[in-house]
Amino acid sequence: MRNGIKKAFTLIEILIVVVILGILAAIVIPQFTKASDDAQAGNVQTQLSTIRNMVELYRVRNNGTYPFSSSAMTWGDPAGATAAARALRGPDYLRSDPVNPRTNSAVITAGSTHTASTTSGWIWDDTAKTLFACRWNETTKVWE
Repeated sequence: MRNGIKKAFTLIEILIVVVILGILAAIVIPQFTKASDDAQAGNVQTQLSTIRNMVELYRVRNNGTYPFSSSAMTWGDPAGATAAARALRGPDYLRSDPVNPRTNSAVITAGSTHTASTTSGWIWDDTAKTLFACRWNETTKVWE
């Protein structure tokens, strides 16, 4: 038995392990980023469906009147919302203010497309009588 010989990893072996870990990290990290975007996309699609259903329910219950006007407003804010929008944010329709996950805003702005504003959470198109999520393109299902 030899004295003085210690078993250890060589520099080459350590470099190979580091390179393999780097390759694995390069594969895994983008998956986590995509998962976050996918979760936000699913969240906004569900919220849009729910909000649109509640707006339609409100319209049916109120003789064809929509709850939004063409001005900027928030859901439950007495100063910035129409009385109808305040009623939509209540126990019969929406229990809490819907927040756009990308912009972190519950503000509703008048506009005609999903890119009409980048700071609000939602955009009410008074011509089409529908609600869009700000920065969410429903056609391509991607954030803009």
